[in-house]
Amino acid sequence: MNNLLEHFVTLWVVIDPIGTIPVFIAVTAGLEAAARRKMALVASIISAGILLFFLVFGQLLIEALDIGLNSFQVAGGIILFLFAMTMIFGESKQDTEQRAAEEDIKDQMHQHNPAIFPLAVPSLASPGAMLAIVILTDNNRYSVADQGITALVMISVVAIAFVLMLLAEPIIRLIGHSGAAIISRVMGMILASVAVNSVLSAILEIMKTGQL
Repeated sequence: MNNLLEHFVTLWVVIDPIGTIPVFIAVTAGLEAAARRKMALVASIISAGILLFFLVFGQLLIEALDIGLNSFQVAGGIILFLFAMTMIFGESKQDTEQRAAEEDIKDQMHQHNPAIFPLAVPSLASPGAMLAIVILTDNNRYSVADQGITALVMISVVAIAFVLMLLAEPIIRLIGHSGAAIISRVMGMILASVAVNSVLSAILEIMKTGQL
């Protein structure tokens, strides 16, 4: 149960469904309701597919490069911690991605599909989310059943993000852009704690087994 809760919190923070709402509003400005729903659905499916790919093949890629999982977990924890610091002290994720989306709209650069960029990647399937899903499905620590549960948790977080995108406008009216930024920074604090715990766990495992 503790692992399940930790995995849910970690995936919620790195996927950041709430932080995606302003980005969604920016890239769907002027679209009809049906087009907005379709874009939200496509972005959710693509992001879930990308994260599932890393869940299944991420560790295989690491092992093919002969990188020890403990070493990867330490590096991953450090990267997640730095990512958390940007959430806390830097420009919020939604501000950065919303500005990029608005600049694209102003420049009339619509060669790409906004459902893919910036919604699916990097807003939902962010580098932090890709990294986290690999760490949370370590073959040496988690059984296939456990990894399946983590996959369901990830899909549930993406599904929540999909629902929030459909409810984007009333949510923003309720909490405002400032409220979304505050929530993002609180999530950054939680992610920093999870990242530190990941690094300490890996270091203790290295000390215990002597294996990187």
